[in-house]
Amino acid sequence: MKVILKDNIKGVGKKNEIINASDGYARNFLFPKNLAVEATPENMQKLNSQNEAKQYKKNVEKEQAQAIAEKLKNITIEIKVQAGENGKIFGSVSSKEISENLEKQYKISIDKKKIELKEPIKVLGQTIVDAKLFEGVVGKIKINVIS
Repeated sequence: MKVILKDNIKGVGKKNEIINASDGYARNFLFPKNLAVEATPENMQKLNSQNEAKQYKKNVEKEQAQAIAEKLKNITIEIKVQAGENGKIFGSVSSKEISENLEKQYKISIDKKKIELKEPIKVLGQTIVDAKLFEGVVGKIKINVIS
């Protein structure tokens, strides 16, 4: 019997996957526990429409991420910090500060977790940092640290 899984089941399959299950397993375990529904044409149509909606939403998000990546190419964020004599700054510039300054200066909102800093910035000058905006979309953020 073909069934559509409603949830991830270890050893069986993932959510929204169509599997062949034995009649007894489907009727006695999957259906009573509301883990699956029978793969009728109506249920298949629902599954297809859900998948199309998810794909459309994913495409829209990717387009937005690419637009933000294009904007990031043309801007430079200036972050003012206190610095010592040799260009060493007191403390460091973290991804949280980069995110906040990007929001203040250019009204672009990027989550601090998406900004990839190998280590906090501890010197004056210009640095380029990657921001993972979406799967396969990476934006480059130019940061100018000034005292």
